[in-house]
Amino acid sequence: MMVKVSSATLIGIDSYPVVVEVDVARGLPQFSTVGLPDAAVKESKDRIRAAIRNSGYSFPRNHVTVNLAPADIRKEGTGFDLPIALAVLTAEGVIQGDSAREFMLMGELSLDGTVKGVSGVLSAAQLARELNFRGLVVPEENASEAAMVKGIEVIAIRTLPEIVNYFNGVGDILPSLSCGEDFRGNTSPAERDFREIRGQDQAKRAMEIAAAGGHNLLMIGSPGSGKTMLAERLPSILPPLSFEEAVEITKIYSVAGLLDREEFLIGSRPFRAPHHTVSDAGLIGGGQNPRPGEISLAHHGVLFLDEFPEFRKNALEALRQPLESGSVTVTRASMTASFPARFMLVAAMNPCPCGYHGDPNHPCRCLPRQIRQYQARLSGPLLDRIDIHILVPSVKYRELTGPYSGESSEVIAERVLRARKKQQGRMDGNGMLCNARLSDRQISEFCTLDEDSHRLLEMAMERLGLSARAFTRILKVSRTIADLEDCEAISSRHVAEAIQYRSLDSYRI
Repeated sequence: MMVKVSSATLIGIDSYPVVVEVDVARGLPQFSTVGLPDAAVKESKDRIRAAIRNSGYSFPRNHVTVNLAPADIRKEGTGFDLPIALAVLTAEGVIQGDSAREFMLMGELSLDGTVKGVSGVLSAAQLARELNFRGLVVPEENASEAAMVKGIEVIAIRTLPEIVNYFNGVGDILPSLSCGEDFRGNTSPAERDFREIRGQDQAKRAMEIAAAGGHNLLMIGSPGSGKTMLAERLPSILPPLSFEEAVEITKIYSVAGLLDREEFLIGSRPFRAPHHTVSDAGLIGGGQNPRPGEISLAHHGVLFLDEFPEFRKNALEALRQPLESGSVTVTRASMTASFPARFMLVAAMNPCPCGYHGDPNHPCRCLPRQIRQYQARLSGPLLDRIDIHILVPSVKYRELTGPYSGESSEVIAERVLRARKKQQGRMDGNGMLCNARLSDRQISEFCTLDEDSHRLLEMAMERLGLSARAFTRILKVSRTIADLEDCEAISSRHVAEAIQYRSLDSYRI
């Protein structure tokens, strides 16, 4: 007898339908799985056999063939345990009727019949809704995650007998309720506040502009000047997540297996700070079976790269395309996977190998050739894609020992939120949320300059040797500065401040 049930497999962060076909025929006892299964799927036969027997059912003493269709897509993970087991039990007559075909099934089986959580459930729930399944059967620990998708029943189970009884009409399992209707982004007071930073008024101003416009930012300064402290407090002034953004982030973390089972929806913007020894695949994404990298885990949040020049050159150059497009595509012989990567890049670096080039309080021990080689680790095309460059000087003693005098993150966040709302109102219907994502056509429409601003920018372009990409970055930053001041038109003072944030264009030796 042959039985078909439905499940899903992951490619990138998206789920694709898989039909689990089980045929129980006469012959020597054997369990074979076909359809490009990976090692975890092949090993499922031992888990399934033990789970069925320990749940009080008999496993067929015949030839069992499992086909995972379509056969040209590689299947991976332990989520096929449950659908294969239910198909076997249906073929044996333990489950009456074909009610299981109305549902998409996912779950890993323990040897005692307990159903354990799996990755990628949120993506599978969206697929089940698109394909008009009646519902989705998932482990209990994945129920809240799957319930984020409206318009589909989520049947949460703990053991194999529970779902067998449900399909036989013996037991009743109430569908999980949707959890996202009243979602509000995290607005609780931040653990790290800008008020705690002594001095660095110019750097804090640049941080505010970067947050308001979603701009990338590079900090250059000597060791101990506060670059890391500034970066760690950037999330405290970013706008709260919308429900759609939270779902996108949660989907990525679910696929990566990093979602906390007690946190069904990520409510705060990610802050990722990988070490400079991270591999290319770890930063960008990839692997034999492609998985999201750090740039995707920082989607709608902040990617902080400390000791920026120390990262591998290949990894840094691979950032160029995601910084422009907001996504990354990983191609392998068997598949192509795309991951979203719309993040704010915040990088920090020392000006030279010893760290004290240009510091009035510490002599620099580096030769000019060493400084040039160190700064040359960052290519011009990569720096062009970073909107704001700022120098972060050492903090003076009086500033360190004096009282806190700066604004709190809450006050700065209010201004940032007002500027973001102004941008959203201006670009309503264009699919944009902040100035950093303006297209060339939108720059022409929203970033018009007066005659004084044109002359000022022309002079800066000639003296600093700026590229066309740097020109557009200055226009975007100018637009953000004007939005923070609630000005409809960009004036020369906005352009002048934006030009100041191209420090590295004039700082190199």
